[in-house]
Amino acid sequence: MSSGEHDQRQKDRRESAREQHRRNEDTPRYLDPGDTVFSLWGRVIKARYQRIAAAATRHIMQRPLRIGISARIFHPEPGATGLRSKNLQYLEESIAQWVMSRDVLVFMIPTVNTDGLLHPSNIRLRDYARHLDGLVLQGGADVSPQSYSELPTKPEWSGDRARDMYELELLHEFVEAGKPVLGICRGCQLINVAFGGTLYQDIATDVPEALAHVHDDYDRHRHEIVLPEGSSLGRMLKGAKRGLVNSIHHQAVKTLGRDMVAEALSYPDQMVEAIRYRKAPFVMGLQWHPEFHRAGGEELLDCTGILDNFLRVARETRF
Repeated sequence: MSSGEHDQRQKDRRESAREQHRRNEDTPRYLDPGDTVFSLWGRVIKARYQRIAAAATRHIMQRPLRIGISARIFHPEPGATGLRSKNLQYLEESIAQWVMSRDVLVFMIPTVNTDGLLHPSNIRLRDYARHLDGLVLQGGADVSPQSYSELPTKPEWSGDRARDMYELELLHEFVEAGKPVLGICRGCQLINVAFGGTLYQDIATDVPEALAHVHDDYDRHRHEIVLPEGSSLGRMLKGAKRGLVNSIHHQAVKTLGRDMVAEALSYPDQMVEAIRYRKAPFVMGLQWHPEFHRAGGEELLDCTGILDNFLRVARETRF
């Protein structure tokens, strides 16, 4: 090697060392010397994603649940004037307050008339199932025997077929959307009918040996229930195996619908008092009115555990 070549190599080494020194001075000491542009950008993107995901999670957890409650329906009275001559849809206050006690937003879901002469609409009940997080079917008028392929044995037990059609569609839309459903009294009976079950049209007539399940005392009338072995209600009610509930119904579940299981029975007459649909995260019916039970009460069964479980599933299935 000539002296010229040797000098050039020495010069190149010195220049390379100076360049490396400059890079080292420009690079923060806390960085890994082995880092590359790609590894640095990879960590930056990952950190940004984690921050965005954490913010989105906080938003999801903090946004109040939106729970829909089916409407009770008042049909016009023959010959009436004023308000009683109109179709009315309304919400019983106690059920709304019970659900709202867990800091959730409550919406009454009206019937949808897409053929309205004055105000036609493209809104469907399916849209409510898509945008709300859960459904409560409140109590009210009898389920029509026509809805389970029977004729009423007395005219006064003909029920409300129009409301049945509305609530059956609403129930199936929420089940199809994977959202939880809780049925109260009539709502429990409707869930059973929706899956092919039948009802006693009148307990006193059809099962004369049964307890009195309805009384002039209304929500002050009560009886005991027992929870069968393996009932999921037991887990929701802190291991309870029996309890005292109100009783405000003259109809009841007769034959269980498909994939239905009895979760509670009245004692000692063994009438079905709660049901659960086994092929959904949460579709349950209670024959009694939990909204009339005082939270933390020592006499009547404290049902807030059922509400909490319903709302937990609503949060888990909201998207």
